[in-house]
Amino acid sequence: MRAWQVQELGEPLAVLREVDAPTPDPGPGQLTVRTLATAANFPDVLMCRGLYQVKPDLPFTPGVELCGEVVAVGEGVEGFTVGQRVLGGSALPSGGFAEYAVLNAAQAFPAPASLDDAQASSLYIGYQTGWFGLHRRAHLQAGETLLVHAAAGGVGSAAIQLGKAAGARVIGVVGGAEKAEVARELGADVVVDRRTQDFVEVVKAETGGRGADVIYDPVGGDTYKRSTKCIAFEGRILVVGFAGGTIQEAALNHALIKNYSIVGLHWGLYNAYDSAAVQQCHAELTALADQGLVSPLVSERLAFDAVPDGLQRLGDGTTVGRVVYQAAQ
Repeated sequence: MRAWQVQELGEPLAVLREVDAPTPDPGPGQLTVRTLATAANFPDVLMCRGLYQVKPDLPFTPGVELCGEVVAVGEGVEGFTVGQRVLGGSALPSGGFAEYAVLNAAQAFPAPASLDDAQASSLYIGYQTGWFGLHRRAHLQAGETLLVHAAAGGVGSAAIQLGKAAGARVIGVVGGAEKAEVARELGADVVVDRRTQDFVEVVKAETGGRGADVIYDPVGGDTYKRSTKCIAFEGRILVVGFAGGTIQEAALNHALIKNYSIVGLHWGLYNAYDSAAVQQCHAELTALADQGLVSPLVSERLAFDAVPDGLQRLGDGTTVGRVVYQAAQ
């Protein structure tokens, strides 16, 4: 099969190599799938660079999230059949940027019929992260104000749609006019272009000085520090990631004085500690998709040869929505 492999660490465009690799067999508890679509994720970029908390042995094929057709079922797997369309997280080193990939059955789910392959490949990590963050960790309520950073990206775009589905008023922060238009299309009530506007002042103006009830922050660094200036009384700042490249230090005396919560979210831990909640989340996301309340925004559908360039642009921060490898049909 054709596969993209990382054989040495570095920037995706420099280190990804096309190889002719054996089609992987499923181990116990696993599925082998024919790849239909693979959504590019920032962890894919970080793994190419050797900067992610998960460090697969070299060589490996990235692509942590995909939609595929089951072609083989491993020992002990129940509930899946050959020919079934599924989505979920890949079992590295056999990631989704290849013609065939391996999934752990515990992290595989039926793909909603309401979503096409590219959209289904994008429903797992970003939307589960958003659902657990907004509902399990921040307990977002209808009528509250949700501030979403990096609102035109894969994780941020999911948070906008989930926030609107929950009845919140959503303020999205983006960088640039093109990304601002994307955030509006996703349903953000207010969009802030951080290149020309101060999101702190906009949030205060839009909330009558009260601030945002929940702040969804996958950026970190200075973005987090400035967020503390516009968090509401009893507000919750969700620490989702550090895409900005700087891991901030929290001033706990400030959290005490202003009476807000700093809430961490490591979504992957739910697979280890509460797999039933992950199943419940997928059921709710499927229902939301079937109702048209969430629909992953796929901005680009990449041919196989374009995967390294697409991953590089994602890493450089120049993409919007979800960039997806779309297998030839």
